[in-house]
Amino acid sequence: MSKFVRLHDYCQGHGLIGKDNLFTPPKATLAELETAHSREYLDGLCGQTIDPRAWRRVGVPWSEGLVERTLTAPNGTLLSARLALQYGMASHLAGGTHHAHYDFGSGFCIINDLAYTALTLLRSGEVNKLLIFDLDVHQGDGTAAILAHEPRAFTCSIHCQKNFPFRKSHSDLDIGLDQGLTDAAYLRVVDETLVRLLEEQQPDLVLYDAGADVWQGDELGHLNISLDGVRERDERVLRHCLQRHTPVATVIGGGYDKDHDRLARRHAIVVESAAHLFPQYL
Repeated sequence: MSKFVRLHDYCQGHGLIGKDNLFTPPKATLAELETAHSREYLDGLCGQTIDPRAWRRVGVPWSEGLVERTLTAPNGTLLSARLALQYGMASHLAGGTHHAHYDFGSGFCIINDLAYTALTLLRSGEVNKLLIFDLDVHQGDGTAAILAHEPRAFTCSIHCQKNFPFRKSHSDLDIGLDQGLTDAAYLRVVDETLVRLLEEQQPDLVLYDAGADVWQGDELGHLNISLDGVRERDERVLRHCLQRHTPVATVIGGGYDKDHDRLARRHAIVVESAAHLFPQYL
């Protein structure tokens, strides 16, 4: 959990955030989160009454602090999406909890911020169509399942096929990659897929899950993408969106490393890329 404050401090120390571009979301109410989750599950989360066997799927111990953070982070993604609609691009320093399903958590994910944001914006009429472009190394199974019957939200997951979750959901487009895939082949898939989807779907907004776990040294990744490859990926994704004047909001996605400072620096790559590109498209 320390990666979140380390990411904030890194971005602040490198001039990426300041008083003029740092926004703090309010905590979401349970009624708001019912947009994407069952009330029974939400009540169980807050009251610590979820069956211990079900809670083990989440993989983290329950605490009041965890619940407080869990109820706030989804509104960070929602706020970032609204800022992107206003300014063209925005980055959330958390999010990407794509393994959370309608009525259970999984894989370190408790509330699905991507599905919550998508459904909130669609139901309010703030967007008519959006694309969730998920480049976490693990398939976005919870997002796909929650949004399976929402045709206005197109879900795309490009992930390592032989990796968690081993029982995958069906996104609108799933691309499973071979273990050990390297930069050139990976970037070609990302490029070709995003360009095609932007042209076909014409989304009002892109929610980009910039998973840092594609890096070759990630403990749970199994791909062989260099740090330069991760940076190039993020720059290409953001550039494709900005060139087409398609608003894009980024979340940090997965990343697993015993060196938490190094992990925070990896998560910061997408923020650095956004800061670098944004002035070019004002």
